[in-house]
Amino acid sequence: MTAAPVRCRSCGSERTVPVLSLGRLPLANALPPAERRGQPDPVFPLDLVLCEACTLVQLAETVAPETMFRDYLYFSSISETLVAEARALALRVIRERGLGASHLVVEVASNDGYLLGNYRAAGVPVLGIEPARNVAAVARERGIPTLESFFELALAEKLVAEGRRADVIHAHNVLAHVPDVDGFVAGLARLLAPDGIVVIEVPYVRDILDSMAFDTIYHEHVCYFSVTALAALFARHDLGVRDVERIPAQGGSLRLRVAHGAGVAGSAAVRALLAEEATWGAADPEVYRAFARRIDALGAELVAKLRGWKAEGRRLAGYGANAKATILLNCFGIGSDLLDFVADASPHKIGRLVPGVQIPIASPSRLLEDQPDYVLLLVWNLADEVLRQQQEYRRRGGRFVRPVPTVAVL
Repeated sequence: MTAAPVRCRSCGSERTVPVLSLGRLPLANALPPAERRGQPDPVFPLDLVLCEACTLVQLAETVAPETMFRDYLYFSSISETLVAEARALALRVIRERGLGASHLVVEVASNDGYLLGNYRAAGVPVLGIEPARNVAAVARERGIPTLESFFELALAEKLVAEGRRADVIHAHNVLAHVPDVDGFVAGLARLLAPDGIVVIEVPYVRDILDSMAFDTIYHEHVCYFSVTALAALFARHDLGVRDVERIPAQGGSLRLRVAHGAGVAGSAAVRALLAEEATWGAADPEVYRAFARRIDALGAELVAKLRGWKAEGRRLAGYGANAKATILLNCFGIGSDLLDFVADASPHKIGRLVPGVQIPIASPSRLLEDQPDYVLLLVWNLADEVLRQQQEYRRRGGRFVRPVPTVAVL
């Protein structure tokens, strides 16, 4: 594990201590083409430290964003659940904020326009900011104005100089990806109109611990947030957390509403979570070290079950070639000796390999063609959606295996 001290990305303190090491792993979304099978994939340290000054949990080392995000294979619109939730949220914000043709909604890391399309359909001007060239191109094809760029203070200054201030900024599952969180939040503060609101979603570190969601820890996710850490980060830029809600996305996330004015009191929900975090120990290194020990035990249990089924002559596969799959399979050493293939609904992934373990990725139709006995549900956060889509496979006797928070046959 990387030795402390590591300077905190948020507050700059060197009061950081190591709490978890997952070893040297491949980039979670860097799916190699099939012809690369047999060639080793690049690996990088995946170690976490805790800042005892501001409670931010973060990676000890950072992989350059250009390496991870300029050509990206994750398209938000693939998930029916995510698309439906995005539409509901957009309609809610339009109603609550009274948005119309005179307003501007900006999304940072806007992906393929899955969210902004709902605002555009309602007549609200939008702007997407998306660094992945291939994904930004898809958004523009759908009629979503999209800047192909990483978001930072300099870009915010440029937009403001052009006369553009955002009435609403969405930043969903992006803050955790940003090495320079301070500069990113400074950009949000600059771009946000005086009476505007920022809607931010981040995986919640408490839910990661409680649900054993260790597979949401990967190189793209530089930071793992509590409300305590977020409040301190925003306050440095005269932003305050007005409200917060816990949502099931990504296995457990926070959705925060942030506005200008650090001194304005937050809602009862904000105060309650801050009090809870003081109680369960968001700043206690031992809380995270105990989590590391539970990961080891879970891996031993899961691998034993898979090897047992394999020894009985059962056929095994996986479902979901997402980032979680890369982390779980590589951490636990689950390779093609156990899983024949991993099915995935994204046409952009079919024919590629899961990084590191190099299991081939196939269409979901292969579940019916091969009818494996057990399928490891690697997208466990979308279990309801997958089970609904794969009713025929299950009717024929196939069983899904959920790996977290405990191993369960569904």
